[in-house]
Amino acid sequence: MLKPKLFTTLKDYDTETFLSDLSAGLIVVVVALPLSIAFAIASGVGPERGLFTAIVAGFLISFLGGSRVQIGGPSGTFVVIVYGIVQQYGYPGLMTATIMAGIILVGMGILRMGGLIQFIPYTIITGFTAGIAVIIFTTQIGDALGLTVENLPGDFIGKIVAYARSLDSLNWTALGLTLSSLLVIVFWPRVNLKIPGSLVAIVAATLAVQVLDLPVETIGTRFGAIPTAFPEPIRPDLSWPTLRAMFSPAVTIALLVAIESLLSAVVADGIIGGRHRSNMELIAQGVANIASPFFGGIPATGAIARTAANVNNGAKTPMAGIIHALALLFIMVFFGRYAVYIPMPALAAILIFVAYNMSEIHAFKSILRSQKSDGAVLLATFFITIFIDISVAIQTGMVLAAFLFMKKMIDVSAVKEIREGFADNREEDRENLAFIASSKPKDVFIYEIDGPFFFGSVQKLERALKQTKVGYSTFILRMRNANYIDADGVRAIEGLYKECASQGRSFLISGIRPQPRKILERTGLLRKIGEDRIFPSIEAALAFARDGEK
Repeated sequence: MLKPKLFTTLKDYDTETFLSDLSAGLIVVVVALPLSIAFAIASGVGPERGLFTAIVAGFLISFLGGSRVQIGGPSGTFVVIVYGIVQQYGYPGLMTATIMAGIILVGMGILRMGGLIQFIPYTIITGFTAGIAVIIFTTQIGDALGLTVENLPGDFIGKIVAYARSLDSLNWTALGLTLSSLLVIVFWPRVNLKIPGSLVAIVAATLAVQVLDLPVETIGTRFGAIPTAFPEPIRPDLSWPTLRAMFSPAVTIALLVAIESLLSAVVADGIIGGRHRSNMELIAQGVANIASPFFGGIPATGAIARTAANVNNGAKTPMAGIIHALALLFIMVFFGRYAVYIPMPALAAILIFVAYNMSEIHAFKSILRSQKSDGAVLLATFFITIFIDISVAIQTGMVLAAFLFMKKMIDVSAVKEIREGFADNREEDRENLAFIASSKPKDVFIYEIDGPFFFGSVQKLERALKQTKVGYSTFILRMRNANYIDADGVRAIEGLYKECASQGRSFLISGIRPQPRKILERTGLLRKIGEDRIFPSIEAALAFARDGEK
């Protein structure tokens, strides 16, 4: 259903619900504020762009979204791709890529593609998420240690080398502030669960720097004053060279938005016992990413941590997300000027903690201990994300996962001759196979396809037929366990049928299932073989071979 959840929930909206949404929205603000600033800085843009994104995109995602409690805004997932675009093409290039990603997301929603995201393997999601976590951590080493690094490279190895060469500029005060901020973030939940540790760490670090006049870099010393109003909209560069250059990054951004926002919506559904509208959610995410750049923003998505905080603090409807966006706007306009005093080591501590949570170490280890094929996909996606590019990582992971899945299907499929003895057949088939053994004429050959019959398993039939004796008058292809067939499978059956016809042998099929039958009908092969040569069971096919017309 392409209808925003907000419009549905407003039918029964009352004062009690509003008060719950108001409380949740105001609490989520204290989570979103430091994260929005931190993610923007880590992405290579000014801190104010994180606030612009959280306000504009956060409002639109809640207003138009398909989830009751989704909170939208900038996310650590985009740090890698956004940083790369900004370094190479500047903000105008990022603006174009984000708008293109938004258009793609709207198209995905209109085409009802919300359910397709579930087909992206968990191993790939875990792999590139862990890779992004490593990169986020890497980008914060300089601020955490207070290093003076000029022209920090964009690639992973370049960053490590640059940091190593700058170790002589280590600022012990910055390191101490980073560690103390991390301790506050980690242990503050034991004191109070309502107020996030990240906000407490920022306030404490800012006060310490100002009162004690600590020699560390702040947002103000690096970026200058923070605007308290949206910038004048700029015209996006829609020239063909720019559109072509930004297409691949835009697809990556759209895919990341879709994955994270729908995963966040699923998590929220599990908490509240609801059901989101995935296609409407994609449209809302698309509109938000189209609008965000016009107000100086960066890519946005549904954020799992902020959404969970929203739910856990009593949110009932999308109105909580709208209140969160409006409260952020109020803070930016009236208190944004004070953000310049926030020390960079404190923001580095927040992002290091975020990176640790993103890494999903336990899930990473669990996958490595499972099947080797899953471990291979995980590691390939992980290392390509770190050392090459997240777009290449997702593409490679999908291709590798597809090939490994096909190999598994080939391994579980089988093509075998049914003959006397049947020692290698399943226990439950013995009674049926005993009947076949007693009633099968000597001049009848029976081959069974067990499992999906596609291009990967066709060779098994071809190899099996090469070992077949020539002295038979009837060939029966048993397909009761062939639940899927593709064009290569059809081609193999057609070749087998033509070979039998050229040598004057009868070709029969037994136990064909719905999908293979439909494909054989569509290709016309069923008509060539003849409906009278298609039997519901092996018993009927054998009866025809023994007593019917040859």
